[in-house]
Amino acid sequence: MRYIDPTQIESFHQYLLEEEKSSATISKYIHDITVFIKWLPNNEFEKKDVLTYKSYLIENYAPASVNSILSSLNKFFSIMEWYELRVKNIKIQRKMFSSKETELTKNEYERLLFAAKNNTRLYLLMQTICSTGIRVSELKYITLESLKNGYTEIKNKGKYRTVFFPKQLCKVLSKYSKDRNITSGPIFITKSGNPLNRSNIWSDMKKLCKAAGVSDKKVFPHNLRHLFARTYYSIQKDIVRLADILGHSSINTTRIYTIESGEIHQKQIQRLGLLQNDILIT
Repeated sequence: MRYIDPTQIESFHQYLLEEEKSSATISKYIHDITVFIKWLPNNEFEKKDVLTYKSYLIENYAPASVNSILSSLNKFFSIMEWYELRVKNIKIQRKMFSSKETELTKNEYERLLFAAKNNTRLYLLMQTICSTGIRVSELKYITLESLKNGYTEIKNKGKYRTVFFPKQLCKVLSKYSKDRNITSGPIFITKSGNPLNRSNIWSDMKKLCKAAGVSDKKVFPHNLRHLFARTYYSIQKDIVRLADILGHSSINTTRIYTIESGEIHQKQIQRLGLLQNDILIT
C-alpha cells in the first residue's frame, strides 16, 4: 500500500519548479493530486484504487479532462518511483470536424469588428490577434519598438519564435500609440499603464455578442487565433510552417486549429464531380 503526505507533495512541487514548468501547470498538477487524495476513503491506496478512480473520472469528466488528470497522477507516481501505480490514458479518436456552435467564421469576425468600432483599443486588439495568430498572453510583446522592426521575438514556455506583422497593422498601431501618448513598451495597456489581462479582454469581447449577432460560445480571444490558423492553412496549405508561426511543438496540435466544419467538408465532397447528374433512384 502507498500513501501521500505533505512532504511528498512539496517534493513534487519543487521538482516541477526545477523543470521550469509554468505556475499554471504547477497549480494544475498539485490540484489534481490533492483532489485524488480527497477522493480516497483514507490516504492508503494501491493500483486497484487508482483504476477505480480512473473509472470514476470516465463517468464524470470529458475524455480530454480524464487524460489530463491521469497525466498529473502518472507524473507524480513516476517522481515518487511508484511505477506500478501508473495507469494508461483512455484512447480518444481524433476529431475530424469542428463544431458549428463554437467555430468563429470570417463573416462573424467582421461583424464583431463592426460592433467594436466605438472601442478603438478592442477593435485593434482583435485584429492584431487575428492577423498574426499570437496568443492573448503574448500581446505584451506587441511593443512600439517591435512595430518599427515589423516583427517581434516571443518567448513562451522556454521557446522563442519570430512573429511578423502586416505592414498596415504597423501603421495603424503606430498611429494609435501616438494618439494615446504611448512612447515605448506594450501597445495594449490599461489606463494605469499595465498590460491588459485575459479576463478584461474576454469580458470586453463578450459585450459585442448581442450587437454583432454572434453566439457568445464563439466569442473569446483564442478563437481569433483559430480563425487565423484556418485562414492561413486554407491559402498556404503548409501545416509545418503554420506550426512554426503558432509556436506549436507538435503538428498534431496545429491540426486541431485547422479542422473545418462538417458543413464545409460536405460542400467540398459535392464539388468533386464524381456523381453523374442522371444517376437513377430506384
